[in-house]
Amino acid sequence: MKKLEKGFTIIELFVVIVLIGAASVLFFVQKNNIAVAARDDKRKIAINAMYYNLEEVFYAKNKHYPITLNAKDLPAMDPELFIDSSGIDINDELGISEYRYEPTDCEAEKCKGYTLRTALENEADYIKKSRN
Repeated sequence: MKKLEKGFTIIELFVVIVLIGAASVLFFVQKNNIAVAARDDKRKIAINAMYYNLEEVFYAKNKHYPITLNAKDLPAMDPELFIDSSGIDINDELGISEYRYEPTDCEAEKCKGYTLRTALENEADYIKKSRN
């Protein structure tokens, strides 16, 4: 009578290693997709906060829009939302912020309109334009 050896064959070990590797790849791809979606959501939240503060607070009070955005002009807004995920302020002089405030029809620091925009990683640019 032949005695059976205990243990795993090379094929069984190879199949388990391939399955673990495939599961790891899927995990890290999904983790990256979730992180990208979270960054895009943060950008949209910041643009929406700026938009509603400009429309509901600043314009309602002043009947015009500012030439630049800052915490002084929009005191109801969290100042951290003016800073993008790279740590760059919306009014950065080099213009490399993820957020853009583009005033239109300006005279003497008073503007009649604006466009807010940010580039998203998974979608097209997110754009909000003035109501008035």
